[in-house]
Amino acid sequence: MLRAAVLVLLLANAGYYAWAQGLLRSWGWAPPEQSEPQRLEQQIQPENLRLGRANGAGTTPNANANGGEAPAAPATPPAPASTPAPSTSEAAPASAPPVAAAEPAPCLQAGTFEKGQLDALRTATAGLPAGSWTLEPISLTGRWMVYMGRFADEDTLEKKRAELRARKVPYDRPGAALEPGLSLGRFSTEEAAERALATLGTQGVRTARVVQERTDATGYVLRLPAATAALRTQAEGQLRGLLASRPFRACG
Repeated sequence: MLRAAVLVLLLANAGYYAWAQGLLRSWGWAPPEQSEPQRLEQQIQPENLRLGRANGAGTTPNANANGGEAPAAPATPPAPASTPAPSTSEAAPASAPPVAAAEPAPCLQAGTFEKGQLDALRTATAGLPAGSWTLEPISLTGRWMVYMGRFADEDTLEKKRAELRARKVPYDRPGAALEPGLSLGRFSTEEAAERALATLGTQGVRTARVVQERTDATGYVLRLPAATAALRTQAEGQLRGLLASRPFRACG
């Protein structure tokens, strides 16, 4: 009896399994189908659904090394729109050429002036801007001259000039103290002046002689340290008489 009961249970289990799995559906024996077609119709893009394991059930494809879910990759920002290069007409203008620095005003000087001319110099320079000029003292050694004169009048002076031009002998004015007369050369030593006089004798000059034009003394140079064009014009106007034979030149 026990064997028969066991056999009946086995057959009953086998039959239930076949019924539950729908193996007997062709014979009309099968459990009723459970379906909800209205839910299937309400699904939105079911093909994008991905199934994953629950947390703790194992490492998912997106899990990081610590077992947690890997953070989603940040969305790639859209590439900024390229800015068109400026056209040639819109390009920035070229920088202006550098302005050349103004050159400093030159230093000019005039002279040499003697001590007796200091008062006239100070009077003439009184109208110049303060600090624009200086009087620099310098040592003057003695000077000798080959001299012709003094002549009795201007007619005699002009005749001597004509004779010297005919003999091609250069001459100059001797200075106010020796007018009217002619200078045939100035020399720093008396010996040099005597040699020049001897040479002139061979050219037919008979009435010339050597005189000491100046003894050792102190002279003065008028200096404009920064002679702008305007300052030079003003100085030349105010010193016209004094600069007649001593024009401005570059400082030495």
